[in-house]
Amino acid sequence: MSAVSYAAPKASNYDVVIVGGAVMGSSTAYWLTDSAGFKGRVLVVERDSTYHNAPSARAASCIRQQFSQPINVLISQFGVEFIRGFAKRMQKHYPGEVSPDLAFKEHGFLYCWTPEHAEKARARAELQRSLGAHTLFLTPSDIKQRFPWANVDDLGGASWATEAEGWFDNIGLLNGLRHAAKAQGAEYIDNEVVGVERTGDRITAVQLQTGERIGLGTLVNTAGGRGRIISRMAGLDIPIERRKRDLFVFAAANRVEGRMPHVIDITGSFCRPEGQFYLTGNAPEEDPEADLDDYETRHADFEERVWPTIVNRIPQFDAIKLQRFWSCHYDYNTLDYNAIIGPHSEVGNFIFCNGFSGHGLQQSPAVGRAVAELVLFGAYKTLDLSEMSYERVPLKRPFLEEAII
Repeated sequence: MSAVSYAAPKASNYDVVIVGGAVMGSSTAYWLTDSAGFKGRVLVVERDSTYHNAPSARAASCIRQQFSQPINVLISQFGVEFIRGFAKRMQKHYPGEVSPDLAFKEHGFLYCWTPEHAEKARARAELQRSLGAHTLFLTPSDIKQRFPWANVDDLGGASWATEAEGWFDNIGLLNGLRHAAKAQGAEYIDNEVVGVERTGDRITAVQLQTGERIGLGTLVNTAGGRGRIISRMAGLDIPIERRKRDLFVFAAANRVEGRMPHVIDITGSFCRPEGQFYLTGNAPEEDPEADLDDYETRHADFEERVWPTIVNRIPQFDAIKLQRFWSCHYDYNTLDYNAIIGPHSEVGNFIFCNGFSGHGLQQSPAVGRAVAELVLFGAYKTLDLSEMSYERVPLKRPFLEEAII
């Protein structure tokens, strides 16, 4: 139970109820209420508006275009455009104030590859460039020339974007979208959905922790790691699990000079600048579903696996001092690591927005817009995300994303 005092909604019926008010729910609420043709009522139900454990607040907050599926590249391209123009877009909602700038660091991603994976990586770089990305494939000598601090002895190459990739202010994005959605008429309450009422092929209402029954026209499930719980309340299911990820910030006695990108090692460990420090992490070798309240950081994994792989790639990081650490939960799609977006095939007013597998923050601008389009028009008007539809789940037909961190 959250320490936040729960509040009742202002009405007993809404056109759209969004379950989960972090970045994906707030993006959906923002795009819905930003539409001139939408006059309905939007309720966003969030368990804890401090967002203390929300992945939106705990994530590494990166954006990249180095994906294997074209739609993921296009989603990120819109995300970059949105992040770059965020302050200008938000200005009307901050009269007399300075609107939030997301401090986008376009240092790129340096995605390292073993010799046996190099040719596939080269082909992906060409695909990404054909879609408008700025990815270059670098040979080991190219890497050494551009990034002399990198050990390339065990590499077959790397892919690197010269622009439109990097990291940004995740809290700024979340707070800005939430502020704008509220300014445009969305209602946010601190409360918890504890039941979903379904009659045949329609969701009719949700039950709140405080006892209210809220009728609705459409339910949007943006509950993150609780997304499967919400789905099961409606008698539906999705292959989503909570997977814990640990993040570590360290100081280095020997700093990297110049413009360091977000480095992704062949082992999956990553490292990037974080102000005067560096941020690092990796998925654990044993990766079971995490308990809802499990945020205990695995220090042994850092000492025995993450740091050694980073030192191998960046040898000058042989002397470091850990500064801080934390853990977050991914809503991980065990089917294919891609999001499940859109209505249930039989329950048409239950819309999934789940299973982003670590990509939710960077995909939230485009996906929130797409979900709003489904609510408003019953179809996509900008990016067609139908490849990510629920229909592939019961068919067990993966829409596989290869470039997973």
